[in-house]
Amino acid sequence: MSDRGKVLVRVEDLKMSFPIREGVLLKRRTGEIKAVDGLTFDIYRGETLGLVGESGCGKSTAGRAIVQLCRPTAGQVTFEGTPLTKIRGERLRRMRRRMQMIFQDPYASLNPRMTVGSIVGEPLAVHNILSRQERRERVEELLEIVGLNPYFIQRYPHEFSGGQRQRIGVARALAVQPDFIVCDEPISALDVSIQAQIINLLVELQDRFALTYLFIAHDLSMVRHISDRVAVMYLGKLAELTDRDTLYTHPLHPYTQALLSAVPVPDPEAEARRQRVILEGDVPSPAHPPQGCRFSTRCPVAGEECRHVEPEWRNVGGAAGEHWVACHRVGR
Repeated sequence: MSDRGKVLVRVEDLKMSFPIREGVLLKRRTGEIKAVDGLTFDIYRGETLGLVGESGCGKSTAGRAIVQLCRPTAGQVTFEGTPLTKIRGERLRRMRRRMQMIFQDPYASLNPRMTVGSIVGEPLAVHNILSRQERRERVEELLEIVGLNPYFIQRYPHEFSGGQRQRIGVARALAVQPDFIVCDEPISALDVSIQAQIINLLVELQDRFALTYLFIAHDLSMVRHISDRVAVMYLGKLAELTDRDTLYTHPLHPYTQALLSAVPVPDPEAEARRQRVILEGDVPSPAHPPQGCRFSTRCPVAGEECRHVEPEWRNVGGAAGEHWVACHRVGR
């Protein structure tokens, strides 16, 4: 029986804060930046969960906290029954074989002093997998899988284009045969002509190796193409989460509606007819978030309750059966 559809990663009340320090020696703590503030959601085996939102809303920090590259301030992340936030040392290191990350910037995420063979083979060496000769053969196989010539094994990152470097990053993530990969805006630093190639590669690899993705991005059209479900994030909190088709055709949260109204439509007549939602003001600082709903300072339908009471993260059901939203106005 296939495990597809079972919960692989469970995130409960995840928080990630960074202290604000002042003074000559930066010893005096004067506040904190709440980059991630109470995320709760599940990621099912075999799916791609898209995580979208404006720059600076905490998407990348959430991804790093889920795979424990940053240890969360509070909350819990459970990977197939194992509480990642409660384990350390050798046990956590063994779990890292099953979780990998593809980073946003292919120019900064590859060590310029290492050859491609060393970069892709490093996870195998760290986890003591295979002999030296077998590692070389595995690296050549991985390069071929991601569409690169195996003879490039002795070359250095500066000899490759941005798209080729990102393929190297994908090969490195695949090296230890993980179950779960966090894709942290893997196409945002690439030319538009190359973005579709990387997305198609990720889809192909998911089908071939039964991978589960958390796909972080701000390009809503690309997220719609690759994701099974989509979560919308604003200022450290989730605003809405449901399946892709429901989110794009029947968004409930005012912030989601505003985001989707900004996506260009290829039909000129439909583009002229549709109503745009223009948000006023700037995104508040995560160091001083608004009281109540985080979106209340920019929301066109916010009331007094929205400005003072934080909305509950609740499942309102609907046609999809599972439609999570944090808004006082939904269902009233």
